[in-house]
Amino acid sequence: MVFSSLIFLFLFLPACVLLYFARPSISYKNWVLVAFSLFFYAWGEPLYVLLLLFSTFINYLIGRLIGGPDNPRGKLWMILSVIFNLSLLGYFKYIGFLVENLNLLGLHLSAPQVSLPIGISFYTFQTLSYVVDIYRGQVAVQRSYRNFLLYVSLFPQLIAGPIVRYSEIEPQLSQRKINYASIFYGLLRFCIGLAKKVLLANYAGQVATQLLGGTLSATTTLGGWLGILMYTFQIYFDFSGYSDMAIGLGRVFGFRYSENFDLPYMSRSITEFWRRWHISLGSFFRDYVYIPLGGNRRHHVLNLLVVWTLTGLWHGASWNFALWGLYFFVLLYIEKSIPHVLGKIPAVLRCLGTFFLVVLGWVLFYCTNLTQLGQTFGLLFGQVGTGFTNTQMNITLLNNLPLLLVCILGSTPIPRFIGMIFSGLCAENPKAKPKKRIVYTFVVYVFDLVLLGLSVVSLIGSSFNPFLYFRF
Repeated sequence: MVFSSLIFLFLFLPACVLLYFARPSISYKNWVLVAFSLFFYAWGEPLYVLLLLFSTFINYLIGRLIGGPDNPRGKLWMILSVIFNLSLLGYFKYIGFLVENLNLLGLHLSAPQVSLPIGISFYTFQTLSYVVDIYRGQVAVQRSYRNFLLYVSLFPQLIAGPIVRYSEIEPQLSQRKINYASIFYGLLRFCIGLAKKVLLANYAGQVATQLLGGTLSATTTLGGWLGILMYTFQIYFDFSGYSDMAIGLGRVFGFRYSENFDLPYMSRSITEFWRRWHISLGSFFRDYVYIPLGGNRRHHVLNLLVVWTLTGLWHGASWNFALWGLYFFVLLYIEKSIPHVLGKIPAVLRCLGTFFLVVLGWVLFYCTNLTQLGQTFGLLFGQVGTGFTNTQMNITLLNNLPLLLVCILGSTPIPRFIGMIFSGLCAENPKAKPKKRIVYTFVVYVFDLVLLGLSVVSLIGSSFNPFLYFRF
């Protein structure tokens, strides 16, 4: 089940909310969320929900066995947890890729026919971080299996993140404040995320698929650039929209998740881009891989290489993802080597240059085989296709120019700035605050309903509704 579906919007979510708020007891609310979260996952993965329960139970048990940093056998249990979690992830996600590459060396192995469980990369990292943090003494052991299962399986973040640390959510499992202001903000955030996914990402994805998904020999160079730009905005609004919906739904139920995106396409360097894009993943690799390996203290280049190789492969069992990770390793290494040169470049040029390099990176991400990758780069630089322009491509460019402009504006601080101004004006005069708050609330309700209505109309009228990060 996905958030951007009519079943979720009009059946699952209303039923969950009604039952959740039927009684004030936190224990009751937690049971409701556990039940609905497991049903949510089982809707698309009826068999793999057992895998989720098994993984959760083993990590819960190991956490209890570690107990804390003073246990002399704690390190052994922690290592066993790491082996268990990475083995589980490796088998389901990488066994086919491994066998395929071993067969290229002359072996004749048959890969087991397994499908990738949705969200396994996300919930594996969450359980792994929990056990490591117990060993480090950074969190206390969760003695309630139900609460630990809720932490792992909570449906807003289960299948596509953000990667939630146990330390962030631990107090909220047993005590959390739920009020109208929180619910109001959560619904607003959810509708904004839904609109980003349905009204921007889906339509940008259709254009990208049209221009890059078929035979590139019939596409122009300008068409290729339009296609990869649309994919650039598709993956941003797709994933950031999902994160918005997850954060909003979490707020409705009283949970506060950390932000996962912060206007990444406004970055003035690749380093800054990765502080703004998929923040929870970057912080995970920093705290659980880069720093334990030595961070900047020793072998920092090797540490950086390891992190970015793993980051690439985390996104998928394919060589294009490994190349994508290595591409950003090279860019980050160059940036760290010439900070004095970059500092002399005007901020606007650095922003444009960073965006251009990120777009080229998305070519590596988009093309799942090396032949397609070579052809796409050839198209972008005039070596493949029908040249720079033709009449049909001019029409395609003109038809999609409004969407492109909306996507560009939507990825800048302008929408956030307008929202801040409007909110500030409503609370500017203390004497008139109640009236202005009523006006603001009414306008936001209307805004929410408009976004929801447009999204629903779009979902009814279109069958194109992929979610890119499900496969990770």
